[in-house]
Amino acid sequence: MKNIAIIGAGTMGNGIAHTFAQSGFKVQLIDISDASLERGMATITKNLDRMIAKERISEADKLETLSNITTFTSIPEGVKAADLVVEAATENIDLKLKIFKQLDEACHKNTVLATNTSSISITQIAAVTSRPDMVIGMHFMNPVPIMKLVEIIRGYTTSDSVTKIIMELSKKLGKTPTEVNDYPGFVANRILMPMLNESIETLYNGVAGVQEIDTVMKLGMAHPMGPLQLADFIGLDVCLSILNVMYDGFKNPKYAPCPLLVNMVQAGKLGVKSGEGFYDYSESRKAEKVAKQFLK
Repeated sequence: MKNIAIIGAGTMGNGIAHTFAQSGFKVQLIDISDASLERGMATITKNLDRMIAKERISEADKLETLSNITTFTSIPEGVKAADLVVEAATENIDLKLKIFKQLDEACHKNTVLATNTSSISITQIAAVTSRPDMVIGMHFMNPVPIMKLVEIIRGYTTSDSVTKIIMELSKKLGKTPTEVNDYPGFVANRILMPMLNESIETLYNGVAGVQEIDTVMKLGMAHPMGPLQLADFIGLDVCLSILNVMYDGFKNPKYAPCPLLVNMVQAGKLGVKSGEGFYDYSESRKAEKVAKQFLK
């Protein structure tokens, strides 16, 4: 595989593009507007500059990485030469199904189609294509250029050969691929999201404050980041979406999202991306958010 098309230039998409390009692959980064692509490329450039400052790469490495990325606003144009497409659009099932129908029509018959979904069924996505055996999950962790894990999720009909190809490809990126089966939330989020949700329930029930909950988990459980800060970093809307997928998939009340989380998302308090979540990022990344209006 030499040409990798990435659908979506947001947080995950630009990180995936960065990682493939830095590993020497030719990357076609695709989004719906030039403005989205410009933001994505600006983020990649900023992250490469940080790596230079830390003496992890050289200026020449940066320029070579950027030269490996070409941007497109058209899916058919961007994927026509792709050996692999990695979809990294918003975690919305209807949008993903629409994209995969387009990809199936636009891509060469031998192109492998992957999704970076964090919870949605690979089998359901594959079913809208004429190549379900060539559809697979590649769930990268954020921030993609740094985190080593890639969950490789096999759909019901994903072939052994495609799974082997994607496992080996992930290793070429310097990642540690881990094969899992296709159930809601897979492994990472099936374990992580209930913990985050319980942390929000703990706040909702008045057991402790934001910083106190995060301090207990950081110092008591040796977590590098508290669960409420991590939820802010992931995006509270993303957390809610994943919990809803698991709740719908398992019909188990333990996955039901906390009312506080629902209220905050409805109010547009999404975490880092909106400037405010459990913490106030508009003034200080360490300033605790006053959320009394949500705790009534």
